[in-house]
Amino acid sequence: MKVKPQDADRFAAKPPANVVAVLVYGPDSGLVRQRIEKLTRSVVDDLADPFRLADISDSELKSDPARLADEAAAISMLGGRRVVRLRGLSDGASKVLAAFLEDPLGDALIVAEGGELGPRSSLRLLFEEAENAAALPCYADDASTLGEVIRARLGAAGLKAEPAAFEYLMAHLGSDRGVTQNELEKLVLYMGAGDMSADRRGETREVTLADARECIGDNAGSSLDEVIDAALGGELENLDTALARARAADTNAVLILNMLSRHLMQLHLAAAHVENGSDLGGAMRSFRPPLHFKRKDAVTRQMKNWNRRKLDRALALALEAETQCKTTGSPAEAICGQTLFRIAQAARPARR
Repeated sequence: MKVKPQDADRFAAKPPANVVAVLVYGPDSGLVRQRIEKLTRSVVDDLADPFRLADISDSELKSDPARLADEAAAISMLGGRRVVRLRGLSDGASKVLAAFLEDPLGDALIVAEGGELGPRSSLRLLFEEAENAAALPCYADDASTLGEVIRARLGAAGLKAEPAAFEYLMAHLGSDRGVTQNELEKLVLYMGAGDMSADRRGETREVTLADARECIGDNAGSSLDEVIDAALGGELENLDTALARARAADTNAVLILNMLSRHLMQLHLAAAHVENGSDLGGAMRSFRPPLHFKRKDAVTRQMKNWNRRKLDRALALALEAETQCKTTGSPAEAICGQTLFRIAQAARPARR
């Protein structure tokens, strides 16, 4: 069966009884790991229990296909259902998995880890179409899911981010769920929320913008800003360099497009303020989170060079590219790069 992204966490916490195998795949490796752990914990409490857990790599499965059935049928020495984790699978494992799903042995839950599998991937299609299996996609958090992750983690620690701090976190997290969780954990510890005394439990404290900036690393956000500012500034060489730097840092292509769309929307809103009589400085103060001082010159130039009609076209390109990344199976990095350079080319005449 095909599981929708918004239902994936709920599914991973309690997979249906008829599902014997689950494929967890997608570009967000941190989220893939997190959901594999959640699926494993739905069956096994102790993730270090050698009697109830077995790991098989892609190469091991190819060299010894019978091992999957053997591990699935094995009985734990101390009782209890087992989990068999398949690591780093590719389409080459499809035939072995297809044979197993036709006649599954034992009651073990098979949890398969896949990479960035396109819609035509034979492995992905196998799990999507089988009645006793499921495919869980793991895409980079969009604005709604990232917001939920931030609110949930801070709320569990008795914290709530003020609006400016929340927008800052939204702008600087999200490329990888694992990284996001680690950064939020640092913020919780920084706020002292992990050591609250008994008489302070139940109290909600506010995370300020200063707290967020002090604690959350700005490297990912800075590289994203460089990509976006180079594209909207029509700076082709700088865009090439910034994009290479972002890729070297494993920044997800969908996240880049998502942040580009958010910035274009902010520019559109600021342009509307100017049209309604606000001065440029006042319009730029409408940005949330507030612009870092290092970006103000670049964004000022963007405000002067991009009118609302051009911004509408650029936003349509960015949104269409994000949809293509998630649905067509074409390489996301290529789609993202082509879109950014199209926008950069559109910006160049305005710079002359």
